[in-house]
Amino acid sequence: MQMLNSGLQQEIDKTFQIQKKYSEELRRSTCHQRLQILERFEKAFKESITEIYQAADDDFCRPKTEVDMSEIMVVLSELALVRKNLKKWMKPKKVLPTAMLFGTSSQIIREPKGVTLIISPWNYAFNLTFNPMIWAIAAGNTAIIKPSEHSPNMSAVIEKIIKATFDPQHVSIFQGDSSVAEYLTNMPFDHIFFTGSPAVGKHVMGAAAKNLASVTLELGGKSPVIIHESANLIKAADSIVFSKFLNNGQTCIAPDYLMVHESIYDRFLDTLRISLSNQFGDEDGFINNKDYGRLVTKAHFQRLKDLLDDSINSGASIAVGGKTDSDSKFISPTILTDVKEDSAIMNHEIFGPLLPVMKYGNIVEAINFINNKPKPLALYVFGSNSNIVNKVISSTSSGDACINQCAMHFLHHNLPFGGANNSGIGKSGGVWGFEAFSHERSVLKDKFFPAGLMRPPYTPKVKRLVKAAIKMTS
Repeated sequence: MQMLNSGLQQEIDKTFQIQKKYSEELRRSTCHQRLQILERFEKAFKESITEIYQAADDDFCRPKTEVDMSEIMVVLSELALVRKNLKKWMKPKKVLPTAMLFGTSSQIIREPKGVTLIISPWNYAFNLTFNPMIWAIAAGNTAIIKPSEHSPNMSAVIEKIIKATFDPQHVSIFQGDSSVAEYLTNMPFDHIFFTGSPAVGKHVMGAAAKNLASVTLELGGKSPVIIHESANLIKAADSIVFSKFLNNGQTCIAPDYLMVHESIYDRFLDTLRISLSNQFGDEDGFINNKDYGRLVTKAHFQRLKDLLDDSINSGASIAVGGKTDSDSKFISPTILTDVKEDSAIMNHEIFGPLLPVMKYGNIVEAINFINNKPKPLALYVFGSNSNIVNKVISSTSSGDACINQCAMHFLHHNLPFGGANNSGIGKSGGVWGFEAFSHERSVLKDKFFPAGLMRPPYTPKVKRLVKAAIKMTS
């Protein structure tokens, strides 16, 4: 483990201890008290919207409307959902007795997990920090937040909002590089909520295991798109272009690669070109388009540039785009064809505006290709042939899936969001976010259960009762 500044380490340790003590008090907090706290946060959040816009622009030139859709709307809608449903979520759930335990009453109580850690990423810094924080507070926990160092302006606004809203014993924030995150993840938190890459997620889970802390891991992976010959090509292209190039492709559920049926391959490439032009204008003007953001760091730019160069050197062709500018961290929306299956771009999550487009002949071929890779965070299939679509869904595994749409499932409050294995562990969003930060505690109360009738000594009468119980319950 990298060593921290001793002063910062002491501050983290002190904050953890005061939160640990305060978490015991929070266990008795009411729905009204928790909602009052979230109302204070909502007020501070809304008062900071101008700063949010500026910070997102300063970090990687994100358009205001994109920030509205993917940050502000997401946070405010989650607050509205919690406000409407928290009382119901907190209510104990009564459970009917089984035949074996007739004479008892039982219920399930959702209690706070305790002291929680939220490690958030840079790509959607506000919604991927504040939504887990909202769930943690709604469930009655304390929280320590570690935002990304790669989006310093957004992280500064996040810190300002948190410090304006919360007492440190309830919610605290610590800035810094990976050494801060590493130190925090090795502490005995009751729950860790991490959003980031699968590689880092493995380290987080390993650290949590030392303390037997529960984890929610929202990771990523190579989310595939299958375009069947029965698909509405215009609708498919429009959806793919929007969800792929939103935030410059820096989205965990963005389409990572396309598999297009060979009979419509050329026609679909033309449709993609038209959709790109409709959404972002002429190809030569991409660099000046105010609706198209930039990459977050020079290192991220170089990683993507290397993937692009490797693909070209391996025989891939550029159907659209391919232009780069290191000074402004710009890579144009780029569509690649003839990409080799063993190339780097087909074996690493892209997380940028590069889109490989491949052919397939038989749906089984496409399914096998997907199943030979780690389970993705999302899978998308376009087609009107229900047999084919159902075959794809039933024959593959992914965190979540959409049919004839991309990425919109993240906004659906009545659907759980999350990965599977390599793409994540646990679900979040709405009630599932509340449950991620809650422990389901079973409580059984004895009313008139005749347990003493089956205790030792095991007389013939007791043996007959046990046999009768087995017969009754089987």
